[in-house]
Amino acid sequence: MQRQRDETIAYTDGAAKGNPGPGGWGVVIVAPDGNVTELGGGAAHTTNNQMELTAAIEALRHIPSAVGPIVIYTDSTYLIRGITEWLSRWRRRGWKTTAGTAVLNREYWEELDRLLSTHTGPVAWRHVPGHAGIAGNERADAIANAFAVGRRPHLYRGPLEGSVLAGQLEPSTPVRERPERASKKRTGAAYSYLSVVDGKPMRHATWAECERRVKGRSGARFKKALSASDEAAILREWGFDPNHF
Repeated sequence: MQRQRDETIAYTDGAAKGNPGPGGWGVVIVAPDGNVTELGGGAAHTTNNQMELTAAIEALRHIPSAVGPIVIYTDSTYLIRGITEWLSRWRRRGWKTTAGTAVLNREYWEELDRLLSTHTGPVAWRHVPGHAGIAGNERADAIANAFAVGRRPHLYRGPLEGSVLAGQLEPSTPVRERPERASKKRTGAAYSYLSVVDGKPMRHATWAECERRVKGRSGARFKKALSASDEAAILREWGFDPNHF
């Protein structure tokens, strides 16, 4: 018999084919009593980030507000950094980025913020690597991708022993409360240089080009990106969609 735990565990994931394009979201929830509930859904035209946010929203909608501690596992850097670093700043600034532009996916973030405020117990956000054999993450991913391609998978509801999480309720390898942040001193070869002037982002091949654009411009921002993923993370932090940049 499954031992009663204190916390509720949820794995969430999202997917989009084309980004934007058809998408899906998936959630696997394990209640303190060991009962498992799988959730999922799709959208005709969406983005990966919107589906990641939707998965987290639907997980919190399903979990009772007075359930106690909740642990949410996600492989989305965008989601976890938004929750742990950016959300409170956006709220204070009236849902504007530091560059003064509107926050992308604001309606999703506002709903997530509202749901978090209704839960009486603590909610911990833990980042896991995608496609690393973590049962809950793999299952949430499979549900999300099935809905994204128009299939409706069987969604399990029942005891933990009969689910894909049997034997691996939580990751066997250590996970981070949130992804590691880049150090303030960004050493290494540049992938690109990014700048924002008058609310408009631009990519530069050299620092000289970037410097010419930002020099003497009030409110300008600039940063060196070390890789394609680093560039995408910087753009999201500034409030821009890297898929439409």
